[in-house]
Amino acid sequence: MHPEFWHERWDTNRIGFHQDKVMPLLQKHWPSLGLPAGSRVFVPLAGKSLDMAWLVAQGHRVLGVELSQVAVQAFFAEHGLTPQVRETRYGTHYAAGGIELICGDAFGLDADVLADCAGVYDRAALIALPEAMRQRYVAELYACLPAACRGLLITLEYPQAQKDGPPFSVEPDEVRSLFSPDWDIEDVERRDILSYEPRFAAEGVTRLETAVYRLGRR
Repeated sequence: MHPEFWHERWDTNRIGFHQDKVMPLLQKHWPSLGLPAGSRVFVPLAGKSLDMAWLVAQGHRVLGVELSQVAVQAFFAEHGLTPQVRETRYGTHYAAGGIELICGDAFGLDADVLADCAGVYDRAALIALPEAMRQRYVAELYACLPAACRGLLITLEYPQAQKDGPPFSVEPDEVRSLFSPDWDIEDVERRDILSYEPRFAAEGVTRLETAVYRLGRR
């Protein structure tokens, strides 16, 4: 997807992908990663996700990246935070309350800025990208995360021919193909959620599951 697509979504408030509550699967499975308090967690394509505030409440520091300045500023405003703002080669950094959001292109990040990220949480990033971009995303961005980084990946699975993404379907074989060269991958849970997603059913989708994977950087 081109950056203009996401800017237009945020500018016109067409953000059906934004969840108004913390992701239950994050709450259930994050503790199993065993990351110590104070660990920094990378959240790609962060939007204004409430999951970031939950991670901070667990004692973590969060580093997110998001294209839309509308989303970044809304996150801090909605949490009553006044961020400090600075410019770097990665974009505009907003920081407050244990959360730093870089307003910029995720593909512009490198190993230097991600060097101290002990964890990664990917709920709406991989599935937001079409197949060719998913390959680039993992090959370039995940490759910048340090050895021993641990993470939680949440995907969707449905018959792709029945609906245009985003969000896109990412099947288990693709997850393993994308990550297996450098990451250990563990299937954690899979849930049938079609009855909870009437928008998908209305578009003719006949199967919809969410899958949770635990990741470990070799």
